[in-house]
Amino acid sequence: MNKTITPIQAINIALDEEMEHNPKIFIIGEEVGVHGGAYGATLNLQKKYGEHRVVDSPISEIGFTGLAAGAAQAGLHPVVDYMTWNFALQSIDHIINTCAKSLYMSNGLLRTPIVFRGPNGFNYGVGAQHTQDFGCYYGAVPGLKVVAPYSARDHRGCLRRALRDKNPVIFLENEVLYKKHFERCKSFDDKEYIQEFKAVVEKEGQDITLIGISLTVGICLEAAQALEEDGISVEVINLISIRPIDYATLVESVQKTRRLIIVDNSWPCFSIASEISANIHEKMFSLLKMPVERINAEDVPTPYALNLEQLSLPSTENVVKRVRDIMR
Repeated sequence: MNKTITPIQAINIALDEEMEHNPKIFIIGEEVGVHGGAYGATLNLQKKYGEHRVVDSPISEIGFTGLAAGAAQAGLHPVVDYMTWNFALQSIDHIINTCAKSLYMSNGLLRTPIVFRGPNGFNYGVGAQHTQDFGCYYGAVPGLKVVAPYSARDHRGCLRRALRDKNPVIFLENEVLYKKHFERCKSFDDKEYIQEFKAVVEKEGQDITLIGISLTVGICLEAAQALEEDGISVEVINLISIRPIDYATLVESVQKTRRLIIVDNSWPCFSIASEISANIHEKMFSLLKMPVERINAEDVPTPYALNLEQLSLPSTENVVKRVRDIMR
């Protein structure tokens, strides 16, 4: 058995496990069947479960999202596969006005069990229209659960949890992470393993807390390793759940370190980092040794030129410098 596993492999495993567990689950999206998905997330699933459960759609996000929303409300459990969350802008009316609001508007009578998944946020060299981070978009909407996994463990465990939820779940993956190799942890040997939508302390520390979201968890871990050489003990939290945010885990960490930086690939205005910062200040202002700080993407569309692209996003070097400045 391989000692490592990638998130895209973990997604494939989770989909297979849950489709076997629940015959009401079906997948719909572009190239999900014959080609196994644009990135391999649905590889071999059509062969195993048939064309009626792994459905190749036309290039019409608004069409197959609307179909899936109706199917969910009729008693099935769709998985809507987007080649990129940027394309889901075509179908945001169905996601928000139908899926997110129907339970409330029907006084609890009409549920919409559905998972929307695909790559979100930054990828190298694809320009401004394919690199937006939609965590804060969907995180603002009542009626949705929003998840941004980091490790292969997160992708398998949280996707299985999402597919057992009775309400709509936004599952925000990242293309850069798809092929990253993670240690195959013991949870992969547990056929019943399901991961709750809770933040995870990836590294314990005493001096300062770093919160990462999806791709930026790796940046935080790299920065923490570099800062150990300076004698700075960094705690790294993998946020995982954007809505709801697991404030219990965040507060427990910041009570210990009393310093916090949030590293967020979304734009700085109305970002996830802004929301966390505001809440931490409200909950524990008197305990903080310093104001909460944020490291976000620059407030511009992601540039295509490589040098500008690198300058526009949070980096390990940014985080290390900021922490060193704080801890002087």
